[in-house]
Amino acid sequence: MIIALAGLTPLVLCLAAASASLLDQSARSFAKRSIAAATASFTLAVLVAAGVALGGPARSPLAGYGGIGMSIHVDALAAVMLALVSFVGIAVVRYSRNYLDGDPAHLRFTQLLLLTLASVETLIIAGNLTLLILAFVATSLALNKLLLFYGDRPAAQRAAAKKFVTSRVGDLCLVIASCLLYARFGTLEIADVLSAAKANGGAYASWSLTTAALLIVTTAILKSAQLPLHGWLLEVMETPTPVSALLHAGIINAGGFLVLRLADVMLLARPALEVLAVIGGATALIASLVMLTQTAVKVQLAWSTIAQMGFMLLQCGLGAFSSALLHILAHSLYKAHAFLSSGSIMDLARASWTPSPGGQPHPARLVLSIAAVIGLTLTVAWLFGVTPRTHPARIALGCVLLMGLVHLVANAIDERPNAFVISRAALLACGVAAVYFALQAVMEAILAKSVPVGSMVDGTVEIAIAVLVVISFGAVTVFQNQIMRKADTRFWVAAYVHLKNGLYLNTLSNRLVLALWPKPASHATTVHA
Repeated sequence: MIIALAGLTPLVLCLAAASASLLDQSARSFAKRSIAAATASFTLAVLVAAGVALGGPARSPLAGYGGIGMSIHVDALAAVMLALVSFVGIAVVRYSRNYLDGDPAHLRFTQLLLLTLASVETLIIAGNLTLLILAFVATSLALNKLLLFYGDRPAAQRAAAKKFVTSRVGDLCLVIASCLLYARFGTLEIADVLSAAKANGGAYASWSLTTAALLIVTTAILKSAQLPLHGWLLEVMETPTPVSALLHAGIINAGGFLVLRLADVMLLARPALEVLAVIGGATALIASLVMLTQTAVKVQLAWSTIAQMGFMLLQCGLGAFSSALLHILAHSLYKAHAFLSSGSIMDLARASWTPSPGGQPHPARLVLSIAAVIGLTLTVAWLFGVTPRTHPARIALGCVLLMGLVHLVANAIDERPNAFVISRAALLACGVAAVYFALQAVMEAILAKSVPVGSMVDGTVEIAIAVLVVISFGAVTVFQNQIMRKADTRFWVAAYVHLKNGLYLNTLSNRLVLALWPKPASHATTVHA
């Protein structure tokens, strides 16, 4: 029953998309049917999640031969992701009904929207690497059509070209990795591969497995828009706003999902995870700095997404797989909402009070506040049984999260200290930390049978990376304060200019794309045609 419901989830969306070609429907009529289909898909996803919670994981027989073919595998990881994608899908489909009302290509856009969602849902429930690869390709091709929705825009053409190239390289890496896994395990059935890796890990640790893991890491980096191949995500702003929100329905997160799905295999190749942690952490750091200098709301949100995907891959690289899924859930929900409500952000910003540069706390108080929130995070973590030795990523990300309250704490420690104000700030920080670690514990319990949980650390490399992350983002917090206090000095002006241009990484990427595609694509379709 669970498998039947899971298989119907993307099928409903595909049938709804096909109905536009079979029936003579207006765009508005089709939009209503699409909302109904998305709602049905979400209902099925909830039923799948309930079935997994009550009956455990389920898998279908293989439609293929020799361990290669198509099958469905649904466990807690797939159920959570399926519910997330279908829920965000409802919001995006409903929003696009009004957003594109009157657009000549409204019906085509909705079709592509449904097909993209169906491809992502198929990727999530894939039980065989063959089906997973096909779903990856289908998702990329459908998204490429959406990126070219306004095909006469040069930025949209560049975004589509860059996304196409990075996706094909990622797909090729995944195909080669699958071949290496098949040579090692004799099957591409994901459940069987994971069971064998878990049962005989030491026996399978070899150069071929390490190579496969490094290729999977490369695929994850390319799919999740990590530096330096992140530029296509910034130019997605040339597409309709619903596409930006749709990216957070399992598309930009697909790289992280791939690592989570093959987590037991990844643990057999620690160097690959360490590479993932370093690249993810570096991307999170650089993108966070660049984000501080952006003035366009949607571009700032895009840089934020790049940074958040870096955090998510950092957690995967440190073995905190359940934490990574929680990050995917939280980020997808709030960022999809942020993009869909971006039109009203400027009104909210104008109505909000913000301190002038002179109102920024003194650097000494800022450093004292950073030390205080780190100490608070470690204390609350200890109360939940979490230590730097057992869960370095969880503590590192907790410290980074609490640094969001540093300015509040610093302003509470005023030149004229007030016990009530300081206590209120401390209680708020304690509450945030407690909620964070409680949610981490809940997610770890949910995924206990799907991904490796608990202590994944067997050395000091992961701890060193986690410490470096905390120090780096403490420095970012101080940097943010200083760049506002000294905005008119030569050094800080130069730093601002370079960061505002994203350290010119995307510029170099654009030059390469223009060299390969010197003219606009002849097949680009415009909505005015």
